[in-house]
Amino acid sequence: MTVTISRLYNSYAQAQEAVRALEAAGIAHNDISIIASNADNWYKENGKPSTFPDRDLDGKDDRAEAAGTGAGLGAAAGGTAGLLAGLGLMAIPGVGPVVAAGWLVATLAGAAAGAATGGILGALTQAGISNDDAQVYAEGLRRGGAVVSARVKDADASRLQAVIDRSSVKLPDRASAYRKSGWQSFDAKASPYTADQVRKERQLYG
Repeated sequence: MTVTISRLYNSYAQAQEAVRALEAAGIAHNDISIIASNADNWYKENGKPSTFPDRDLDGKDDRAEAAGTGAGLGAAAGGTAGLLAGLGLMAIPGVGPVVAAGWLVATLAGAAAGAATGGILGALTQAGISNDDAQVYAEGLRRGGAVVSARVKDADASRLQAVIDRSSVKLPDRASAYRKSGWQSFDAKASPYTADQVRKERQLYG
């Protein structure tokens, strides 16, 4: 039987290490997905900060809209591991700009285009994350984080969870920290974090 394991990370760099650790542990890149905030433009195309085409001026990434209607997500080369070579850009309501790769991309593209029920929360719960945890994952993405999900054999789940736990966020602690600041749940209508806000957020958690 196959199960899905997921973790939240403070940054793409930490999530990237988790992806590489999973691949080193024998998980095929086709069974791994990564979603990471690009609010601070860490991901660049042709040496320049990535920007989203918005020819119809509706505030949405045209490539994500096209993907939501079946045209496919625009992807660019990046990273060295197999999965990381397929990173693509999209903008998700409430989260902002993200890069993504793997089996979750089709669902995420629907969320970006408003075609998926529940938006980013729907995409995360479809990946096997509980609704309560998905709320924190989505807010973590909004604040500059990254999510890694992997489809693994049930018998291997405990071993592989230990592999990706190494630099992951302790979710109950993070949820508690968010709530102490007044947060209650993810809001898809909230403004995405700016690059400055993301940097300040990451400083809070080292």
